[in-house]
Amino acid sequence: MRRSSTETKAAILSAARERFAADGYDRATIRSIAADAHIDPAMVMRYYSNKEGLFAAAVEFDLELPDLAAIERARVGAAVVTHFLERWERDEALLILLRAGVTNEAVAERMRSILAAQLQPVIARVSDDPGDGPVRAALAASQILGMALCRYVLAFPPLVAMPREEVVGWLAPVIQAYLTGERPNPDTGASPGPRTPEPAAEPLR
Repeated sequence: MRRSSTETKAAILSAARERFAADGYDRATIRSIAADAHIDPAMVMRYYSNKEGLFAAAVEFDLELPDLAAIERARVGAAVVTHFLERWERDEALLILLRAGVTNEAVAERMRSILAAQLQPVIARVSDDPGDGPVRAALAASQILGMALCRYVLAFPPLVAMPREEVVGWLAPVIQAYLTGERPNPDTGASPGPRTPEPAAEPLR
């Protein structure tokens, strides 16, 4: 039975995702992906030109980030962590990016561009200083990606079995601080707190 163009592309992308996930970006080949999809390698090249184009198509996705400005400010950290846990668990493209990005600079750059384009503008909307968006997004990503790497890729025993609600409970306060907390004091490294009044001088005798 002959496949339509849409069916052929879907088969290629499905095989590519599985192959990139299993072998990584560098070891996966157009020939092996074509074999998995039961298609001639020339057809893969016809639709996607090269491995870079195929990879970009295989991991193309929308983070589907919620509008944080519409969420109670004190709960944006929990909302972000909950959202990303759900996305990691239902979209293998994200895990493919994470696995491959650890060792391949081109893949790492792809991940950076996705996070910058989609995460920074959303975070900037809840920051008192929108110019902090890139810094806050990078800090939030460091925690979110680190959790994903340990929970879904490296499968650290305590984390892989931890209920989602518990992960949110641990991680949400950290993300909350990154998104809405004050900038650290450059002199002490600590966030500025309320100023303690100086003791009154004793009267001269």
